[in-house]
Amino acid sequence: MIASTHARRRIAMIGGAALAATVLLLAPTAPAEAGATAGDADDHALGSQIAAHEGGVLERAAPPTPRAGLTRGVDVSAHQRAVNWAAVAAGGARFAYVKATEGTTYHNRYFAQQYNGSYRAGLVRGAYHFALPDRSDGAAQANFFVDHGGGWSPDGRTLPPALDMEYNPYGDACYRMSPRDLVGWIRAFSERVRARTGRYPVIYTSTRWWARCTGNDRSLGGAHPLWIPRYGPRIGALPAGWTVHRIWQYANSGPLPGDQNYFNGDQRQLHAFALR
Repeated sequence: MIASTHARRRIAMIGGAALAATVLLLAPTAPAEAGATAGDADDHALGSQIAAHEGGVLERAAPPTPRAGLTRGVDVSAHQRAVNWAAVAAGGARFAYVKATEGTTYHNRYFAQQYNGSYRAGLVRGAYHFALPDRSDGAAQANFFVDHGGGWSPDGRTLPPALDMEYNPYGDACYRMSPRDLVGWIRAFSERVRARTGRYPVIYTSTRWWARCTGNDRSLGGAHPLWIPRYGPRIGALPAGWTVHRIWQYANSGPLPGDQNYFNGDQRQLHAFALR
């Protein structure tokens, strides 16, 4: 992406199954939910709504400098279309997350190319789900996600599934849900993913969204690794319930396709994270 891609396109309008299984995901993409279009959902990627709501402040900061002990990675969606994964690996990325699903009807029509291609290029890869908590319950969306790429296997090359919790792209920022109900939705999604894959999902969220929409809930931080978007040289305050982050999305543009990320650890630790 180029600078502020998520914000501009908003204004203008991780499973471990055998590689062959994901080829089934090349079927035509359905709209995300009633009233939405597939094109809308193609543009709803990790941080797209963070950039739209918080980017005016975040994008003024300079990006971080490369650091020892951190591992570079990317996240992509249908917006990036077919990705040249050999070039991504040559550019220094060692892991990738790929958008698999949104709600209970949309799946990324480029998922097989992105998910399988990153694996073949030697990256550790995983899948993520863009949550729409006001459209269906957490267990239903978890099932749809796992059925369409959000699985996991202990092969050391598959990252745990991830749940994208951010501002509602179709309306009210918190999906017209109370903090209690929204936390309950996240927990239902998480428990179903764990029951089906053996892993609790990584939770992707911003500190500001978490405070606004969950009331600074602290109950989910212990079991769920944190993936935090913070576009600038420092991470800053983490959401309530977490004392450490696992992944830092530090920019929504850069030299590699999609969003730019650091895993909080070296490559050995990245592979260990994929295993446990």
